[in-house]
Amino acid sequence: MPIFKGAGVAIVTPMKENFEVNYDKLEELIDFQINNGTDAIIIAGTTGESSTLSMEEHREVIKAAVKFTKGRVPVVAGTGSNSTVTAIQLTKEAEEDGADAALIVSPYYNKASQAGLVKHYSMIADETNLPIILYNVPGRTGCNILPETVAELVKTKKNIVGLKEATGNMAQASKTMALCDGNLELYSGEDGLVVPLLSIGGIGVISVLSNVAPRQTHDIVMDYLNGDLEKSRAMQLKALRLVDALFSEVNPIPVKAALNLMGMEVGPLRSPLCEIGEANKAELAAAMKEFGIL
Repeated sequence: MPIFKGAGVAIVTPMKENFEVNYDKLEELIDFQINNGTDAIIIAGTTGESSTLSMEEHREVIKAAVKFTKGRVPVVAGTGSNSTVTAIQLTKEAEEDGADAALIVSPYYNKASQAGLVKHYSMIADETNLPIILYNVPGRTGCNILPETVAELVKTKKNIVGLKEATGNMAQASKTMALCDGNLELYSGEDGLVVPLLSIGGIGVISVLSNVAPRQTHDIVMDYLNGDLEKSRAMQLKALRLVDALFSEVNPIPVKAALNLMGMEVGPLRSPLCEIGEANKAELAAAMKEFGIL
């Protein structure tokens, strides 16, 4: 059984005005997501501002998500780090605290070799029983997990089962699927490429868009998997302007602005992230109105 099929929300971490984590609001957001069809909660990832959470906050946020989700959908914990030892610690803590799987980004800044990536992920996999989703986003990390490396890890480590594919490179994604012989749970990491990834065997998306449009994002995936390709394709294309607006500045700046425009009151961003520019905010609002969520 896959960790999940459908749309997993890469959920924001709401903040109070004093920049403390707002746990009451996090519970509200999780309920909103599940009540509107989201298939998994992805906590403490890029969109959740994990890079500015302390180690203690990182654990507490994951623990809170497990508590608030109440077993209704899987909780996938972001436990990646540029230090293998730290990634192992975060992953083991997430397992202890009840997460259902781990999403582990490739080590950033270090620019590990492919041999280094195999060693990094193998060491983590050996220290946990959690299913692991590799996260390949070289535009942020400066490190690309090549298809051959994904295939080696999937074939040699039984708990490395998935890939969040955010390279934007369909040829690379296709080669990865071919080398993995159908043994890879492929999730789109690009909201604008959900349907193309599904067409080569993907089973879902780990989504920023789901924060503001959970039902529609779920439907893009499930309509496709249930055979209604035209409906899925139409919704994918309809969402493109909003997706572009949600990435007009570095994630999660626009999506937090969008949630605040919706009255969700998710608060500010921690430095060095700053509030969205006025021109981009205006386009975001227009895209949200066009899409029917504002």
